[in-house]
Formats: sequence, structure tokens, C-alpha cells
Amino acid sequence: MNILVSGASGLVGAVLVPTLEAGGHKIRRLVRRAPGGTEVRWDPEAGGVDAAGIEGCEAVVHLAGENIAAGRWTAAKKQRIRDSRVKGTQALARALAGMPHPPKVLVCASAIGYYGDRGADLMREDSARGQGFLAEVCADWEAAALPAAQKGIRVVHLRFGVVLSRAGGALAKMLLPFRLGVGGIIGSGRQYMSWLHIHDAVGVIQHALTADRLRGPVNAVSPNPVTNLEFTRALGRVLLRPTLLPMPAFAARLAFGEMADELLLSSTRVEPVRLQAVNYPFLHPWLDDALRQLLGHKPG
Repeated sequence: MNILVSGASGLVGAVLVPTLEAGGHKIRRLVRRAPGGTEVRWDPEAGGVDAAGIEGCEAVVHLAGENIAAGRWTAAKKQRIRDSRVKGTQALARALAGMPHPPKVLVCASAIGYYGDRGADLMREDSARGQGFLAEVCADWEAAALPAAQKGIRVVHLRFGVVLSRAGGALAKMLLPFRLGVGGIIGSGRQYMSWLHIHDAVGVIQHALTADRLRGPVNAVSPNPVTNLEFTRALGRVLLRPTLLPMPAFAARLAFGEMADELLLSSTRVEPVRLQAVNYPFLHPWLDDALRQLLGHKPG
């Protein structure tokens, strides 16, 4: 299959692309710089996509977007978060819709931020949108792909939870303080964290490319969400380190500003109903197993 991928150098894309290539697929990467080889130039902010470069693609995986956890959320940072997702998706969806022979499927990243802070309530794909900046961004992000859906392309919005990887993201940032024995719960520790092993993040994308029943929003999370307290204890067990130093909510807000309320203190308990309905075989559905696999520790 000829597959176009945006965000190929990101946390998920960097694992996805070699996995797809190893499976015999031909990959074209969307890039902002001058393209070379099988790369295709695009300018998501300006809405430009090299139409000739995407001809012949049978599927598209769209992962590009500003890193939401890098730096404080200034007004400029929030605008970049929104524009990189909404404008980029609009540009790509319109380019695909304008093709004489469009791809069959567009797998587009989204996030469980769509649901907002919902306490212990269990969120499914048909749950209402929540409140807050990320919820608004996710709703607009998904709506931006409408031109592709109207063209008849099967569009899948993968609402990713926290993707666990040693190479980056939340887990990589936690490792040093936890290994030093200064890790602990954040806020009350009762807030839910819906997560996904990097191997399952890649596996879910592969499944979405071929599972014709999947379309619209799909929760890309493990079927076993945990609270922040449970995650903290699990990581401490795997690393064989104490987890005694909590970060109070006020300290998180002082350190991270608005981002603390939306990423660290909010509670989003999510169920992957649609993945389970198509029998997606989770590789690492349990947190302890996932952490041991990632960190090289055998079950004890």
C-alpha cells in the first residue's frame, strides 16, 4: 500500500514509519522543508500541499501537530497548538478531496482531551464534548477533516490517550525524578489517566488503515485506565524506587500554569469501545506489563 504520513518524525510517527516499511508498504512523508526522495512538501499554516506529490496514495496517516507539553501555554503557544492541528488538517483534507483518485482512508490523530475533565465518569466515543481549551481544539481538529469525509474518504479520528514510550512524551519526562526517588502523585492522585503503549499506538493505526468498520471517532487507549496514584505506584514498583514526594495542585499550577489543569490535574477515564468492537488485539493492555516492557524489567 502507498501511504502518506505527516508527523513522521514525531513520537508515534518515528515508530510507525519503519513498522509500515517493514510490512512492505511504501511511505511518502509530508515535510515542511525542501523535499527529497519520497518526501512531499506542504505548508500547513498557509494551506499548501503539493498535489502532484500525493497522487497515487491509497491511505493517509495524519499525525502532525505542535507538541502540547513543551513549554508554558502562552497565548502564542496556544495559537500554535490550535493552528498546527486545525489549519494543517484543513489543508490536507481539502487537498485529498480535490484529487481525481483520492485515497480510501484518512487516519487522523485526535486526543482524549476532547472529553475534558470528567472525574470518574467513563467516556465512550459517543460521549459529549467536554469544556476547556483542549476540548475545543480537538473538536475543531476533527471537524477540519470534513472535506475528506464529504469526498467519500473513510475518515478515522484516533483519540489518543497518553502514549507511553521511553523515547519521549510523559513517561520519558517522569523517569529521571522517579529514578532519583523524588517522584510522587500529582494533586489528589485521584484523577484518571487513560494511556496506551507505543506499540499499541502503532498497532491501532495499522488496524484503522484496514478495518473498514472503523470510521469517525475511535478512542485509542488501553482498556484499563488508571488513576494518577495507581500510575505512580506502578512506575515506582517497576523502577524499584519510593514514590513519597507528591506535587500539590498549587505547585503544579505555579510550575506549569494553565497546562497543569488541562494535562496534569484533569481526569479523563476513557473506554476503547470501537476498538474492542472490531477485536483489536491489545499488545499491552495492563500498565505494569507495559511499563516493564518499556523499561526492560521482567515481571517479579
